[in-house]
Amino acid sequence: MGGRKTESGIPKYQQIAADIAYKIVDGTYQEGRKIYARSSIGSQYSVSSETARRAMCILADWDVVEVEKNSGVVIKSLDNARNFLQQQEQTKSIQNLKRNILDNVERQQEETKELYGYLTELIKQIECYRATNPFIPYELVIKEDTPYLDRTVGEVNLWQETFATVIAIRRNGTLMMSPGPKAVFRLNDIFYYTGDDECPERVRKFMYPKQVGDK
Repeated sequence: MGGRKTESGIPKYQQIAADIAYKIVDGTYQEGRKIYARSSIGSQYSVSSETARRAMCILADWDVVEVEKNSGVVIKSLDNARNFLQQQEQTKSIQNLKRNILDNVERQQEETKELYGYLTELIKQIECYRATNPFIPYELVIKEDTPYLDRTVGEVNLWQETFATVIAIRRNGTLMMSPGPKAVFRLNDIFYYTGDDECPERVRKFMYPKQVGDK
């Protein structure tokens, strides 16, 4: 097709018009000179006669050349050729900016798609982890301001008061599993327990009532 665009996004006929204008500016063609007939332009640039005609129409509209019927193309104005090329450079800059923006948007869309894939996989793995590990433990550090220091889990009725089930205790770097109701609250112990979503708040209020009262 005569008006097809090149990789730069600029139609072929505009590129031909720009090439002729460059030749006028660099002195290859001088004002007043008659160059080849319009029909031969298509052969020189390996394009259709329609594409060649459109190229000459652009230059004629800018008063760069004058198309003489059945005669040829006459170079009309060097200054207008410069003006035309300046406008072409601005158009090219806009085309490049447009292409860069579109490329950037496309790249962001691809990155978003990739990120979505990662998030989907993460959610899937989390759901699988929850399915295989339904009791994710909470932690409780035993501090000196608890009233239950050195007392056992059974003595203070921890489960009855908070519905928390103690599953392990870390003491001095050693982890003790399934300690049972005889487990003693020692200073700096870390108790691991399970329960519902509200269980940590109940445990905190039960083990450290003074902190709750201070608020």
